[in-house]
Amino acid sequence: MKIVTWNINGVRARIDNLLHWLQESQPDIVCLQEIKTVDEGFPRFEVEALGYHVETHGQKGFNGVAILSKLRFDEVNLRLAGDDSDEQSRFIEGVFSVRDAKGRKTALRVVSLYLPNGNPIGTDKFDYKLAWMARLENWVRGRLALEEPLVVAGDYNVIPQPLDARFPENWVNDALYQPQTRQAFRRMEALGFTDAIRAVDDGPGVYTFWDYQAGAWQKNNGIRIDHLMLSPEAADRLVSASVEKHVRAWEKPSDHVPTAVNLAFLPAT
Repeated sequence: MKIVTWNINGVRARIDNLLHWLQESQPDIVCLQEIKTVDEGFPRFEVEALGYHVETHGQKGFNGVAILSKLRFDEVNLRLAGDDSDEQSRFIEGVFSVRDAKGRKTALRVVSLYLPNGNPIGTDKFDYKLAWMARLENWVRGRLALEEPLVVAGDYNVIPQPLDARFPENWVNDALYQPQTRQAFRRMEALGFTDAIRAVDDGPGVYTFWDYQAGAWQKNNGIRIDHLMLSPEAADRLVSASVEKHVRAWEKPSDHVPTAVNLAFLPAT
């Protein structure tokens, strides 16, 4: 089962790329971020015509997350618990029925999240980022207690290690690379999560984002901030993981590319 996360950076602006990629890559479940539209504005018909079920948590003009799935949704949960006043659309969880290779049925939980950027440092935006990460840590503690396969995928806006940036020294004053940010990411990982990409490739040069400015793509000046974090029950079924880097070279690209994991599950039907 192929599960992919992709910050699309405006789904209506990049609908042609999305539809082409869905047909080329054939993912089973897709976690989108920055759809930048209200739910009613999502190009649902075009995506559903390719065989996908669609659930969105949109917001006008910015943010917004979605899950596209060839599997039917058993359950959909919106918003990250812990702050009822938070109106930003950054979190959606889908629950699906799957079977492992031995035919055992289980619930697969997949999250699409868009973690706050946090810049500039020293402002409420950075405080909001750290508070959001603390809420996420509390939420995943509860989900891990269920002992079900869980994939927490999305644009984390976190550069975990120096090798996750072509030039880490350029990011020392950025919220994505602050010690507090990286520590919060490691605390979540220490709960028992596996970073899917790093489980299969622990070397340099693996990036998921290239800025539009200063020829970053052409110079391969990238960073890795899109992550698929696997609970122990999901990591046990890890087959492969990869970054679909070629999509960044398409016309009118997002500044992020799809990042994928393959898990040894089958639809329960």
